[in-house]
Amino acid sequence: MSRPTLLLLLALSTSAAQAANLVASVDRSRLNSGETVELTVESSDATQFGKPDLSPLDAQFEVSGTRQINQLTTLGGDNHATTRWIITLLPKENGTVVIPPLQVGDLQTQPISLQVMETASQNTSAELAPVFVEASLDQSSVYVQAQALLTVRVYHSVSLYDDSSLTPLQIADARVEQLGESRTYEKVINSIRHGVIETRYALYPQHSGSLEVGAQTFSATLVEARPPQDNTLQGTKPGKLIHVSSAPLRLTVRPKPSLYPADAPWLPARSLTLSESWNPEPAQVQVGDSLTRSLTVKAEGLSSAQLPALPSTDIAGLRRYPDQPVLANQTSERGLVGSREDREALVPNRAGALELPAVDVVWWNTHEDHLERTSLPARTLQVANNPSLVVDTPATPTIITAPDDSRLWLWQLSTLLLACTTLLGFGLWWRARRQPAVQRATQTGPSPRTLLDDLKRATQANDPQATRQALDAWARQQPETLADMAARFVPLSDALDGLNGALYSESGQYWLGEDLWRAVKAIPMAEREPDPATDTTSLPPLYPK
Repeated sequence: MSRPTLLLLLALSTSAAQAANLVASVDRSRLNSGETVELTVESSDATQFGKPDLSPLDAQFEVSGTRQINQLTTLGGDNHATTRWIITLLPKENGTVVIPPLQVGDLQTQPISLQVMETASQNTSAELAPVFVEASLDQSSVYVQAQALLTVRVYHSVSLYDDSSLTPLQIADARVEQLGESRTYEKVINSIRHGVIETRYALYPQHSGSLEVGAQTFSATLVEARPPQDNTLQGTKPGKLIHVSSAPLRLTVRPKPSLYPADAPWLPARSLTLSESWNPEPAQVQVGDSLTRSLTVKAEGLSSAQLPALPSTDIAGLRRYPDQPVLANQTSERGLVGSREDREALVPNRAGALELPAVDVVWWNTHEDHLERTSLPARTLQVANNPSLVVDTPATPTIITAPDDSRLWLWQLSTLLLACTTLLGFGLWWRARRQPAVQRATQTGPSPRTLLDDLKRATQANDPQATRQALDAWARQQPETLADMAARFVPLSDALDGLNGALYSESGQYWLGEDLWRAVKAIPMAEREPDPATDTTSLPPLYPK
């Protein structure tokens, strides 16, 4: 077999292996005794027409039901078929229970571990009712502004219409975040199978003391059974409307610990991480290069709105252009995980070593109940000169030694010629000064007027790239550098900062060139203004409006 044919067969087998896979997942990994869990097995093999072998589940699970969903997706002219089996499982044991691998054809899933927690059976009168509500908190005491999880479960052993509703959770002295949508499953209570509607909330008390969580009311319409002879053309007989409520709860809210630093923002979290990324990596940096630094803090048990801004990079020799922060929240089994990403563009304006200080975040570990500090170490940026930005320096003046006496007459003659040419030049200048002004000869390159028009068009078009090129071309024909003009004229310096922010910001912020054009037109002359008493000739303005 030839080598190209072998490579083609290997590529086809690799692509087939990537296309055909079998993935298993569960809707939750922690559940109470008697509750069901949904196992989803998904296959992307379009040639597979079998179904999973469920016999390995019989040892530790009761299979309550299965259903199959086939889906065909068309993307870019390619058809992608998937088959999904949803299996409802009831664990037979408590503790750590493992869902064994399931096989479909030649493919096999990975095992999945579940934590089944044992719950004491109370056999209360509420549990004997066809519909009842249960509310619980994950802890009885939390710190102020820390997270407490509230779980509201509605149990029903009878069928309900789709008009069921739960009263909105409102607490005066706490901020409430619902954790995703409500989820449904089944639970066996007193040998009776109940449907469960579970809704989870994250509570953040805003004041210390005692916080009361009011009763939660569930409203629904029961589906009542009716004899076959009552079946008429008037439609389904209306059911009975019910209202059931949970018991109120009380939460103790502790104040901020006294040993927490007073100048640090209060961050009570279960865990907190701090990370840093650069684009590009600052391995070889030159003056004028743009670097994007991203600092990300992620806290379990806090929302992104509670995370403060990280310290900015304010050091000499490094201009910074901050971007808008990126806030995000994720939902986990233990509540909210908030994250905040602060990005800024950094542009070094001098060569040498630039020391970036360490980033330090103080927070309170609510899981272990003690103060912690999470830090990023300090780092040094080695900035090299940029050859394209080096300004030509004047040549070193030549030191002339005194001539010897034998050639003294040459120096005397050159001095006489210099004096004569100086007097001649002074006379010509005096004569020209009394003559009317004449138009300067046309220069070979673009005139200052043309370059100024180009700059005006670029600023009116709000194009930062074209404006920068036109500004550099105009500045090269001026008697002083652009940096000198910005140093003595504050509006021009502010306008240049806005232009640099538009050029170097990673988000590409919108820029208006009106301020820069107004600043260029208003630049004062660096030379001494002519004396009106001696200069009677009225010259036109340099930059007419």
